[in-house]
Amino acid sequence: MTASLASHRHSARGEAAGRRPPLRLVPRPEGLLQIHTAPFRGSFAAVFSQALRTAGLGSRVLISQFLKGGVDQGVEGSLWLCGRLQWLRPATPHCLGAEAAGPGPAGAEAGTLPQDDPREAVRAVWAYSRDQLLSGSVDLLVLDELGLAVELGYLPANEVTDTLERRPAHLDVILTGPSMPAALMAMADQVTQLRRAP
Repeated sequence: MTASLASHRHSARGEAAGRRPPLRLVPRPEGLLQIHTAPFRGSFAAVFSQALRTAGLGSRVLISQFLKGGVDQGVEGSLWLCGRLQWLRPATPHCLGAEAAGPGPAGAEAGTLPQDDPREAVRAVWAYSRDQLLSGSVDLLVLDELGLAVELGYLPANEVTDTLERRPAHLDVILTGPSMPAALMAMADQVTQLRRAP
């Protein structure tokens, strides 16, 4: 009798006698830090469909768009799709994109609209996203235009890098946008750069 057959018979006898073979734990998958970047608009669409599909399969997903103002949304007004995907944009009625300035639309004269500070609206999105990331409350976190928000001065680079370094091991994080600081590129497990064919 071969060793494997003897082992199988011994195992079968153990199960018949009420003993079960030891359970083997499957290791939890390790999350990745991915970057999707392009010098033109368009890197977000593929990531959005991945996030939607992931939520549809039962995972918890947060999409945070840092420079997509103009909808005055904020954390309280965030959208929910598939019951598991939360879509968050800054609470400002102004489109963002220029360097962070004082209160009012980015690039506007400081103090013109004291009740509306786009820097604070972007920081509120970051604070919520950071809390979700560090607590491991989501399975997939998409941070759209995070690199550009850092480059334009809306968010501090050191805080962003430190937070991403402390992410839970199971959490997938995808960064999208046209601009990514070198420190974030160095942290990435995978970088996808979209290019247009000549």
